[in-house]
Amino acid sequence: MSEKKIAIDEAELKAKLDPHSYNVLRNGATELPFSGEYTDTETVGIYRCKACSAELFRSETKFHSGCGWPSFYAPTTDDAVVLIEDLSLAPRIRTEVRCASCDSHLGHVFEGEGFEVPTDQRWCINSVALILHEK
Repeated sequence: MSEKKIAIDEAELKAKLDPHSYNVLRNGATELPFSGEYTDTETVGIYRCKACSAELFRSETKFHSGCGWPSFYAPTTDDAVVLIEDLSLAPRIRTEVRCASCDSHLGHVFEGEGFEVPTDQRWCINSVALILHEK
């Protein structure tokens, strides 16, 4: 793992974040499509976890998928995130993406959708789970 697993003080995090961001990060909720701050942004920088500031994605891997959430074709490093099988919409199986450093919910990753990106993956990430640090 690129960063050590950190313990989150839930009360401190809840006080620091707005309720929607906390609900997404810690309870696996999602933001409405096309409502997020970073859905269409093209600002150059590093996207970090809003809960622990771990580096997750870079603007160089961001692309416009039209899905309503920020989309990336790869995380910064393979060990920046943890992937978990998500059966919440069974029989449809999805792959949940969590921050490897603090275990916060970020979104989902999908494969084989035909986007012309190097990995054929769409990392569909909630804007409210991220903070963009401009370069």
